[in-house]
Amino acid sequence: MRPPFLLLDFDGVVCDTERAALLAWQDLYDRLQVPLSAGTRAGMLGNSAGAKVALADLAARLGRPVADAEWAWQRERRAVRCGSAPVRPGVERLLDTADGAAIVSSSPAVWVEDHLRRLGLRHRFAFLVTGDDTARHKPEPDLYLLALERAGAGAGQALAVEDSPTGVRAARAAGLRCVAVPWEPAGAAGLAGADAVLPSLNELDLRRYPRDEG
Repeated sequence: MRPPFLLLDFDGVVCDTERAALLAWQDLYDRLQVPLSAGTRAGMLGNSAGAKVALADLAARLGRPVADAEWAWQRERRAVRCGSAPVRPGVERLLDTADGAAIVSSSPAVWVEDHLRRLGLRHRFAFLVTGDDTARHKPEPDLYLLALERAGAGAGQALAVEDSPTGVRAARAAGLRCVAVPWEPAGAAGLAGADAVLPSLNELDLRRYPRDEG
């Protein structure tokens, strides 16, 4: 039986940029001496509008909008932290066993491309589908539907790998099987819609998700 074509989310699945970006927000919260609540943190994870969530929360707590200089400082911290974010454990082993792979991410193409080249992984992916390619992003299925079209594959021939409830909903809405691998234990909440929730990509056995040749 042939293994599936892999459709991998990027931030938090292939690269540890989700953790790095969140730590950069924690840096700003600490700088402003404001606690980052679990609810706000959860609202940011896997959300392409996560910055808006954080900025609105900070404005409410501070009683004023976040200053331009404070916002710029956070973006600088994000660039530094994400610029050294590593590949997630198990990614390369998984790519070695899949029947091809592509990236499906709501992030901009330049962000994904730059990090993949930094990590030496760009050549491992047949193509990228990014937030630049569709008007609607996850949790809508558009990115995944476009990826299936580009792969020339049916939903039963592919497997999505996600780390957030938003991504899982997008994959399922596209008719895909989906395995969730949250980058932190707390991220497992809300992932019940996935076919499986695993602690690491090293636990993902593609033989359990054979390509549907029917």
